[in-house]
Amino acid sequence: MPLTTSYHADLTSAAEQRLPAFVSARMDEHYIDRIERLLGGEHLHKWCAPGPDAIYLSSNDYLCIAAEPALIEAQVSRLKQGDVNLLMSQVFLQEGSPQHRLEQRLARFMESEDGLVTQSGWSGNVGLMQSIAGPSVPVYLDMQAHASLWEGVHSGQARPVPFLHNEIEHLRRQVLKHGAGVIVVDAVYSTSGSVCPLPEVLAIAEDSGSILVVDESHSLGTHGPGGAGLVVQMGLSERVHFRTASLAKAFGGRAGFITCSSKFKGYFLSASRPAIFSSCLLGHELAWFDAALDFIRSADDRRLVLHRNARRIRDGLSDLGYNVSDGTEQIIALEAGTEPMTLVLRKALEEEGIFGAVFCAPATPKNRSLVRLTLNSGLTEVEIQQILQACAAIREKVRLADWSSSRRMAASVRRPR
Repeated sequence: MPLTTSYHADLTSAAEQRLPAFVSARMDEHYIDRIERLLGGEHLHKWCAPGPDAIYLSSNDYLCIAAEPALIEAQVSRLKQGDVNLLMSQVFLQEGSPQHRLEQRLARFMESEDGLVTQSGWSGNVGLMQSIAGPSVPVYLDMQAHASLWEGVHSGQARPVPFLHNEIEHLRRQVLKHGAGVIVVDAVYSTSGSVCPLPEVLAIAEDSGSILVVDESHSLGTHGPGGAGLVVQMGLSERVHFRTASLAKAFGGRAGFITCSSKFKGYFLSASRPAIFSSCLLGHELAWFDAALDFIRSADDRRLVLHRNARRIRDGLSDLGYNVSDGTEQIIALEAGTEPMTLVLRKALEEEGIFGAVFCAPATPKNRSLVRLTLNSGLTEVEIQQILQACAAIREKVRLADWSSSRRMAASVRRPR
């Protein structure tokens, strides 16, 4: 006798109620200690209903390509062909497959010998780190490096060695202390929009015989010639060992990419657990990225507008007293500090029609939570003014002077030079 919907719900509820104490304790920590006691019963990530004129600054579609007719048509056309997709691990793909052709195109775009398309930026980073950093190998991670890179280090049972964000001398001391290993950085960091000093990091890697991995998720498509990224822009493509990127940012799809040699590619497909135990991309997904690559190569006008918008809004926020000095690019952090203060900020912005993304632990340190404003090339002058006017109007309501970022800015002004 088939289960009814209500009966199935009852069974699910009963099963959840029988969870062992070690799970229940963790859930209680979230719902009771964090949501109820700390935040008064409100959730940091539950938005209010947006109005018709709301401005969304939470999407990573930096160049506004998600609704491009040519890209959508490329997907539709591929779906209409009706070919059977090969639903299998990419390990089993034969040379000359559509996925291999896309990998070659992306590799040439990023000035690399070869490359690998992965199911996501997360799986690419985890698979890469698990494949190159084994037990006892020191892996030097910028403290703001993406969580997927840290996860890959743990997966490979390597030894994580953090260094202070963009602090070259601290990295140098750590490498001198622990020896050659893997150095891991983001080109543009995802919480503050700060840029890695890549030439200096690379010099330490080369001097110590270490591998350098650069995550270009927030710079591929938006920076460099034709959007090829910061490594290419700085002329370092032949010296950086590996670059990774989520293609769910400027490329507007859902996949990841790793630059590498052809020899390493063959090894990776036999060593990376995410590659072995995940399915390859489907035909219409590959068609999207083929079309997106063509579009992004010729999108210099949108890149210029994106960077102009970033400068305009950063300068305006700085004039209003917000400390946005931690970064320079299209990602802006409004760091209120504690979660209750960040909740107040998020709600105040929403009342003004501005919807950003809340970053809190474990995405940030416990008392450095923030609302991230992710800018795009489609913002109009009217919308830019609306954003700045909103941030001007809420300063007293959100107690801007009491923010952790504001206190750091004040301390730096008082510090003797």
